[in-house]
Amino acid sequence: MKHSIDNDNPRTPEMAQAIQNCVHCGFCLPVCPTYTLLGEEMDSPRGRIYLMKNVLEETLNAQDAQPYIDRCLGCMACVTACPSGVAYGDLLVGYRSMVEAARQRPVLDAITRKLVTETLPYPNRFRLAAITGKLGKMVKTLLPDSLATMLTLLPDSLPKTQPLPEVVPAVGEKRGKVALLTGCAQQVLAPNISYAAAHVLALNGIEVVIPKNQGCCGSILLHVGEDDQAQALAKHNFDAFPDDVDAIIITAAGCGSGINDYELVFKGQADATRARHFAEKSIDFSAYLAKIGLVNPPQASKPLRVVYQDACHLLHAQGIASEPRQLLAQIEGITLIHIEEAEMCCGSAGTYNIEQPDIAAQLGERKVAHILAAEPDIVVSGNIGCITQIQTHLKQAQPTIKIMHLAELLFEMYQ
Repeated sequence: MKHSIDNDNPRTPEMAQAIQNCVHCGFCLPVCPTYTLLGEEMDSPRGRIYLMKNVLEETLNAQDAQPYIDRCLGCMACVTACPSGVAYGDLLVGYRSMVEAARQRPVLDAITRKLVTETLPYPNRFRLAAITGKLGKMVKTLLPDSLATMLTLLPDSLPKTQPLPEVVPAVGEKRGKVALLTGCAQQVLAPNISYAAAHVLALNGIEVVIPKNQGCCGSILLHVGEDDQAQALAKHNFDAFPDDVDAIIITAAGCGSGINDYELVFKGQADATRARHFAEKSIDFSAYLAKIGLVNPPQASKPLRVVYQDACHLLHAQGIASEPRQLLAQIEGITLIHIEEAEMCCGSAGTYNIEQPDIAAQLGERKVAHILAAEPDIVVSGNIGCITQIQTHLKQAQPTIKIMHLAELLFEMYQ
């Protein structure tokens, strides 16, 4: 698509290239969750590309385009489907960053945004907010949708913390050394994921370093255009993580996707090289484990039907689909079950289920309906956001079906 974009933003070349590569073929339409639900051209990837193009060319007011851009989940299913190689993520993340600074939000939206950005990336704050939120559940029917949805997504009780040492030594012959990113919201909602990942890696001959001073990687903020805060968090981790490791292990798909964007996010800045090195060293838990191979694959104590739920930021943003399935296939007693629309977003998408609760709920219900049709014993995923979203809707429909992270299942199988 021809364009006349001309500004001095360092990300403009990548954004303009994405627009230029789009030929409006329409392959993205049937895979886009919002187009599937709403049937509106401007709620499709090619429609949004056209809107962003016009805003960047200053022929359209950003405010007029904003409702359609806000409804984009950033799931990147369009990237997988696109035959022209449109890097939609480069455009969307860059665009959101450019318009966010000047955006005037309604008071309630601004309050919700502030609550999200000032609590979720900080485990201690988030834990306190979640405990306080339990009281808020008693009056959630009186609250606006966005705030009520935040409370609905909170579990009835928080799990106990799972303290980790700074080093988990390799068991048996040492095959490598990695550092583990423990995440932010995940530490509060499901601390067992990091604990399980560290010990599964150790059982497979990998020494695991858990940097004590690490923090949020900033991905949850990058995805909503809050670049300054995200960059500050990322730079903290550049200092906190050691250089003498083979890899940095990521257990949340959203974190891995955001870290992959570091090079573009830090383009033209003093920390650009450090950002690129950090991103190059980072790898998803499932991809790393599939690469090194399991030592003595575990065995299920009884036959299990397992649905592996593809997190969008693994499948579409990082191209990781076969690796977790390879690991699950090695466990004797597990039968992998396919579900319909496996490639479609569950509606979590970072903070999307808070900011767009109606669409997110429809997608969550749709995903759970397909899961129930497959009649699994367990659902496995690679992202805390997906786990929380699906768990919420499973609890309403079929509470006996358990959902867990791949690392948790593997650890359980090793016991």
